[in-house]
Amino acid sequence: MDKPSSKKIILAIGAHPDDIDIGSSGSIAKWIKEGAETYYLVLTDGSKGSEDPDIPNAELTKLRRKEQQDAADLLGVKKVFFLDFVDGELENSHQLRKELVRIIRTVKPKTIICFDPTFVYDIQRGFINHPDHRVAGQAALDAVFPFARNMRTYPELLQEGLKSFVVEELLMTNFSESNFYVDISDTIDLKLKAIGCHVSQFQDMEKFQERMKKMNSLNGEKASPKVKYAEGFVRILLHQPS
Repeated sequence: MDKPSSKKIILAIGAHPDDIDIGSSGSIAKWIKEGAETYYLVLTDGSKGSEDPDIPNAELTKLRRKEQQDAADLLGVKKVFFLDFVDGELENSHQLRKELVRIIRTVKPKTIICFDPTFVYDIQRGFINHPDHRVAGQAALDAVFPFARNMRTYPELLQEGLKSFVVEELLMTNFSESNFYVDISDTIDLKLKAIGCHVSQFQDMEKFQERMKKMNSLNGEKASPKVKYAEGFVRILLHQPS
């Protein structure tokens, strides 16, 4: 186990409000307590995240944005960026990659947390990963390399003063496989509180929180050395230009 290299600036990228808190808010809370400067980037408007036909899309978007902001404020996240692409229609487009590059060059994170785009399904759990998650992960990888570090990509960003930037570390959320674990034993309660801010998403919040707690306990068993609770990631340390 390890933590992002210092000076810690972290950008966490999720497809929907609640994605980051479910996958990595225990680690984020830990690193913020250690002095990290952390940002959230939510790609879609969350407008499809309800089965209640009586909630208009615009109202649901407003509600979910507030839930995400409340969770981020609880953890001490410095800023939440909302791009408001339509929920369920996310595409790895030129426009999306450009916005990702813009924020990466603005924030200058050494560590980016995002989805693992190769995580499509889990047979044992009978689980299919949301297509927005997969698109968000692939777009994030593409933005990190080559586009954020390539000065000739999006020259208009150079005119805005946003020079090319090299990310050092990727931590990808993949709920089936991990090669890197973060001890969140001291921040599991903060994680559960952050998840608890997303009241629109869970009919039985306590049941979902217990599910998350169990999953993080199982990750703790996989960590070396073992810990009570952990979050798992697929970690890539990126080669730096010579």
